[in-house]
Amino acid sequence: MATTHDETFLPASAEAPSNRQRLFMRYFTAILIDLVILNLFVEYTDKVFVDSFSISILAAVLLQVLLKLTIAVEHRVAAFFKARPGGFMKFLRYLSAWLVLFGSKFVILEAIVLAFGDSVRFEGRFHGLLTLIVVVVVMLLVEELVVRFYRRLG
Repeated sequence: MATTHDETFLPASAEAPSNRQRLFMRYFTAILIDLVILNLFVEYTDKVFVDSFSISILAAVLLQVLLKLTIAVEHRVAAFFKARPGGFMKFLRYLSAWLVLFGSKFVILEAIVLAFGDSVRFEGRFHGLLTLIVVVVVMLLVEELVVRFYRRLG
């Protein structure tokens, strides 16, 4: 009986992960990435403040949930316009995607204020909105880099 490369390193009792386990690991990893990025901004800039590590964990979870919701809404709105023919619908698809992605940052900032008050603050231009956008973009870029690195291992 031939064994695959993966089977040679697994104990006999190991089973392939289920889809729910894979999904858990995906979000768990994303939250840890967000946690690291958030705390690096706290440590190396004067624009991001978090009172404690415990609060930064909760903030990372909230950010991850809100980012995933934002992406889901953006995909639904884009699918709505993509299902309709014409150049104007294509324009509306891109415009709506931009509006959802940009507008969501206001919602995220307000959610952070409601959830954590002064315990989590983004300061700078436009009441910290620009700083939040930079932090979120870095989080998404690092998540994408980790995913690409992981896929290259396979």
